[in-house]
Amino acid sequence: MLTTSRPRIAVVTSSNRVPGLAELMRDADRRGLYRIACVVTTEPEFVERTAVESRGIAVLHHPMPCRRMSARAEHDARTVALVEPFAPDLIVLAGYLYIATDWLLGAYQQRVINLHLSDLTLRLPDGRPRFAGLRAVRDAIVAGQAATYATSHVVTAELDGGPPLVRSWPFSVAPLVRDARLSGATDMLRAYAYAHEQWMLRQASGPVLVQTLASIADGEIDLDALVADRPAGASTRIVDVGYSCGA
Repeated sequence: MLTTSRPRIAVVTSSNRVPGLAELMRDADRRGLYRIACVVTTEPEFVERTAVESRGIAVLHHPMPCRRMSARAEHDARTVALVEPFAPDLIVLAGYLYIATDWLLGAYQQRVINLHLSDLTLRLPDGRPRFAGLRAVRDAIVAGQAATYATSHVVTAELDGGPPLVRSWPFSVAPLVRDARLSGATDMLRAYAYAHEQWMLRQASGPVLVQTLASIADGEIDLDALVADRPAGASTRIVDVGYSCGA
């Protein structure tokens, strides 16, 4: 468990966008529970770069050479070397477009956190998440879910399968989806799913990540106990975060 009194040090890894980063930087100043030490990005530019650099936070450009898994492993090994001088307590994947390999997961066991646009408390009988992967929002909408959620979780080798930590408020699915499903309007469903996903990304990323880092830093979430005590597929008590508007 992370119990020392100093602020937790977090490194954020991203690609061309870092959802929730503005809120993370603001909240760190207010609570003093954690600080963002650097942002490692696979792209030369990203939307929030000016804001990050204006705060004096280091930005490290670390491009992904190609999409082969062997290249990803080499990339993660280099990432570990790049962030080592910052002595991070947590690695936060925010807008990171690649699957983390054993190089990163092994170096920071139970300390790599991701935000997934799905309710990860929903599980299949074998324990796998019901809605995983890049199309989780669309899959949930097509499956008839009345609302969707964003969830932070511990990253493991199983895609989106690590223990959930913090869940957002519900994002209600519009009634028009039912009509689109009944009429077989797949183009309409795809368009709506994209807009719904962007709504979630813009509204939930900051509050969920802020609550996640704060809950870990103040001991409300014990990552070691959470992973050690959780059998495969078991449900986990998580922290729900609310929002005053927009839900």
